[in-house]
Amino acid sequence: MQVIDSLDMGGAEKVAVNLANLLPRDQCKSYLCVTRRGGPLLTRVEDHVGLLILNRRGRFDLAAVRRLVSFASREGIDVFHAHGSSLFIAQIAAMMQGKAAVVWHDHCGKGPLHRSAALYRLATRNAGVIAVNRDLLEWARNRLRVPADRLWYVPNWVEPVRMSQCATALPGKDGRRVVCVANLRGEKDHVTLLRALARVKDAVPDVHLLLAGAAAERQYEQYIHSQIDRMQLAENVTCLGAREDVASILRESDIGVLSSEFEGLPLALLEYARAGLPVVATDVGQCREVLDSGRVGFLVPRRSPEPLAEALIRLLASPELRAQSGAAFREFVAGHFSPEIALRKVMQIYHSMLV
Repeated sequence: MQVIDSLDMGGAEKVAVNLANLLPRDQCKSYLCVTRRGGPLLTRVEDHVGLLILNRRGRFDLAAVRRLVSFASREGIDVFHAHGSSLFIAQIAAMMQGKAAVVWHDHCGKGPLHRSAALYRLATRNAGVIAVNRDLLEWARNRLRVPADRLWYVPNWVEPVRMSQCATALPGKDGRRVVCVANLRGEKDHVTLLRALARVKDAVPDVHLLLAGAAAERQYEQYIHSQIDRMQLAENVTCLGAREDVASILRESDIGVLSSEFEGLPLALLEYARAGLPVVATDVGQCREVLDSGRVGFLVPRRSPEPLAEALIRLLASPELRAQSGAAFREFVAGHFSPEIALRKVMQIYHSMLV
């Protein structure tokens, strides 16, 4: 059973849904538990997946835990695969049920330093831990003291291509659209991207930035809008909000960008690759690995608008470079971040936790 707090349009949420959908049906029965609320990704949960929505009302909702334990006992759940902060409810449910193993999938984009190592060390006792990047792997090894036989690095993967919608009408001109798929949260550092865009605008006046992502932090969203106005970028930026037609948006865009200050292994990069977009990304988390150390995309330092702007200007100036870079990126990611590789590893992890 995948356990996740919501089905908002985030990276961890997409991984949980993809795993629930794609686990081999001839080897296991797949379930998905949403501890708090549904969301846009609910429509992507396939019919064969057993779905449980707890609607828990607080951090310590004992009635919700009891519903989870009752469901898990009735259905014979033997592994709780917890994503992000759902680790805690999964551990409590496993202890109350008495026989299920717990695997924790750490997607933390902000980096581990803001979390209590002592609390997570307690919560991961006897649990398996999956890290989506090397920094999180080292944190689990050194700070949580997770032994090697219960610790794995499993990169995210390109989700299967879904039947996409018709072409999405977008502002901006062909050849001038730059898209950033990232929820509006501080660690995504849209401010640096806007500062870079102000420089790009001087060289390419009709550049247009599309920001696709939910307003996860209201104060941050307001700040971003104020910065757009302050930098006089209102004609060059469109905030699209949370969208379910991301594949269509990417198909109509020309360059993908991430300006994050922290990342795990961003699914947005993999989505850009699937669409064949050339990419500029900050050198954080596993972005370097996804971009093959800069051989299939542009890596720039975080919080650095100047090199970010320079890379965008180079790509906007050359359709040939965009086509070449996008094709190389798509080929590399397809060969190294496939669902088959990840699913095989995850099934091996489940079996090892049940021995």
